[in-house]
Amino acid sequence: MAAKRPITVAKGDGIGPEIMDATLHILFEAGAAIEPEFIEIGEKVYLAGHSAGITEEAWESLRRTKVFLKAPITTPQGGGYKSLNVTTRKTLGLYANVRPAVSYHPFIPSKHPNMNVVIVRENEEDLYAGIEYQQTPDVVQAIKLISRPGSERIIRYAFEYARTYGRKKVTCFTKDNIMKLSDGLFHRVFDEIAAEYPDIEAEHWIVDIGMAKMADTPEQFDVIVMPNLYGDIASDIVAQIAGSVGLAGSANIGEQCAMFEAIHGSAPRRAGQGIANPSGLLHGAIMMLVHIGQYDVATRVHNAWLRTIEDGIFTYDIAKDRPSVGTMEFARAVVERLGKKPEQLQPVDYTGAEKREVRAEAPARPVEVVSSRELVGVDVFLYNAELSAADLGAKVEALGTDELSLVMVDNRGVKVYPDGFPETFCSDQWRCRFEAPDGRSVTPGAVRDLLSRIEDAGFEWVKVENLYRFDGKPVYSLGQGQ
Repeated sequence: MAAKRPITVAKGDGIGPEIMDATLHILFEAGAAIEPEFIEIGEKVYLAGHSAGITEEAWESLRRTKVFLKAPITTPQGGGYKSLNVTTRKTLGLYANVRPAVSYHPFIPSKHPNMNVVIVRENEEDLYAGIEYQQTPDVVQAIKLISRPGSERIIRYAFEYARTYGRKKVTCFTKDNIMKLSDGLFHRVFDEIAAEYPDIEAEHWIVDIGMAKMADTPEQFDVIVMPNLYGDIASDIVAQIAGSVGLAGSANIGEQCAMFEAIHGSAPRRAGQGIANPSGLLHGAIMMLVHIGQYDVATRVHNAWLRTIEDGIFTYDIAKDRPSVGTMEFARAVVERLGKKPEQLQPVDYTGAEKREVRAEAPARPVEVVSSRELVGVDVFLYNAELSAADLGAKVEALGTDELSLVMVDNRGVKVYPDGFPETFCSDQWRCRFEAPDGRSVTPGAVRDLLSRIEDAGFEWVKVENLYRFDGKPVYSLGQGQ
C-alpha cells in the first residue's frame, strides 16, 4: 500500500465544515492516499487577535505538507482584518490561480452547452498587492503593481497549461488602452512569450469587450490569462454562466506549495442546515489529487460526480424546481457511483503522470536591459482644501526654478492648470508636475530643494513620484495636454 500523502486541511467557517466533511468522505471512499492535518483558520482565529486569520502553528503545517485543502472562511466585518486568501497566496508564492468552468448542460441548465474555459489568473500582484493609502480627507489610492517577472511566470504557465492539456488557444485580457504602462507591460510580455508557442493560437482583447464577448459566446475561448483583479471577476462570470458559481473549484499553484478550494464563500446563512453543495470544494480536491499524482483516484471521483449529476441528484442550489438532497446525501450518492462513468457527459481521464505536470520554467534569456536611467522631473501631490485650481497653480508655479519648473497641475488625472475648465470637479489632492525646462536630467538635490520651497510657502506635500526616462523614453504617464 502506498504511503499516505500528508495534506493540510481547514474546515473553515459557515458551510465550510459541512462541505469539507462531505468532500473528505468521498475522497476516502475513493481510496485517496491522504493523511489530513487539520488546522483552525478564519473567523475564530481573527477574533482571537490574529489579523490574518491564521496562527504560526498553521503556517508550520502548511510549510511542512505543502498542500492545502481549504474550505471557505468568514472574514469579520470592519477594518483591521487581512484577506487570508491573499495572505496565503503571497506568503507561499502561489502565483497561478487556475479556475476551470465547464458546462454540464442539459443536466445543469446553461445557455452555453459547449463552454469549457479555463481562467489562469495572476495571483500575487496587481491591485491585490493591497498597498493603499489615504493622504487627504477626500482621496484614497491603491497602487497597481505589475512586474515583468510576475507577468512572465503566469503567462508562461498559461501556455504550458494549454500545451499540457491539449488546449488550442490562449487569450490575454488587459486594459492597456488606458493603463499603458502597467497593463501595457503584461500585454507586451504576452506577445513575447506567445511567439515561443507557435503550436498554440494567441490573441488579446481589451478586458471590457473581452468579458462581454466571454459572457456572450464563451465557447470561442479556451484558456484566458490575465492580471489578478480581472481574473477574479472573470472567473466568477464564467463559473456562473456555465451553471453555477457553486460548482467551481480553484487551484492556487506555486513552485513549492499549492492550495485548493471552492471559489464561493462561506455562506453563513446556510450554515448548519445540511443543504450546502460540496461540488465546488470537491472539484478543488480533484485538482489537488491531480497535483499530488493520485490520477486514478481523481479520475474515479470526477467521473462518479458526473454520473451523479446525470442521474438527476442535486443539492438545492442546482435543483431549482427539481427534487433535491442534502450535503451528505449528495456525497453518499457520489460514493455509490465510484467506478462508473457518465453516459452523456464527457468522461475524464487524469491517468498518465507524464501528461499532467505543468511546468513554467523560463528559458535562459536576458532580463530587459536599461542602458540609461535619468531622473527628469517629479510629481508632487499636495493637500489643499482652500485654494482654487487657478490660485493654487499660480502660487506653485512661482516656486519653480531653472532646474524644475511647473508643467501642469491636475486633479484626479484631469489637468486644471494652466487653462483648466471651471466645470471640472476637484478633490483636495492635487498633482503638481515639475520638469526641467529644457528636458535635461535633474538631481535628487533639486527635488529636495523644491520640496523645501513648497513647505516654506505653507503647502503640505503628501506624496512624491519621481519621473524617469529609460533609454531616452519617458516611463511615466503623460499629463493631459503634454
